[in-house]
Amino acid sequence: MNAVTEVKAAPKTGLELLRTPFPANQISKLPKPTKAQTDAVRADFKKGIRCKLCGAWHHPDVVHLDYVGHAALTDRLLDADPNWNWEPLAFTDKGTPLRDENGGLWIKLTVCDVTRYGYGNAEGKTGGDAIKELIGDALRNAAMRFGAALDLWHKGDLHADDEPVTDTPPAFNARAAADRIIGKLRKAASLDDLAEAFKAEQETIADIKATDAAAAAEVISEKDARKAALTPRISADLAGDSIPY
Repeated sequence: MNAVTEVKAAPKTGLELLRTPFPANQISKLPKPTKAQTDAVRADFKKGIRCKLCGAWHHPDVVHLDYVGHAALTDRLLDADPNWNWEPLAFTDKGTPLRDENGGLWIKLTVCDVTRYGYGNAEGKTGGDAIKELIGDALRNAAMRFGAALDLWHKGDLHADDEPVTDTPPAFNARAAADRIIGKLRKAASLDDLAEAFKAEQETIADIKATDAAAAAEVISEKDARKAALTPRISADLAGDSIPY
């Protein structure tokens, strides 16, 4: 009898890697309220809710869009090409990136020696955080031209004009929520960061426990493991107080 040899596909690299779908723990939720929903919450904040999907305060009927954040995209670009680069299409006389008449930013993204254009905007925001959002949005837009997270863009434009939305909000996904929290806990650089991150997710963790006990146990296990890794080692005769979380 001839043995059957399993042939494994070679791992994707370069530009082909950019088209690989992102895992659930790297996909975030962006609330996309209509103008009417935004106005209603601005007029009376009690008409909003603390969202269990994205953590923001918004109208209860807001629809969420899936998107890949700046950090996850940068990680994918580095995997595809450690020498990737982006640059603005034009500069001001001070040497800073030139924004257009709409406040947006045109960039050139180069990956594996291939260059494509992208455009970002921060939807009228100002300040340093707006600049970072502007760059992140431009990178996502340019990376989409390479196929990065194209399946998510196909479901909806992150910066589409406000239009009435008739879709119902998605059901709570305990597995995706657990993966998101675990990723957040792993990034904690100190015990204080860990405590703050864990406490901020208490409502969501309770919902995970109610729908997926195994996923909830993974969150608690990750918290305990990260806590142990961040706790300074002391001698047996220097017992300290336990951290209350």
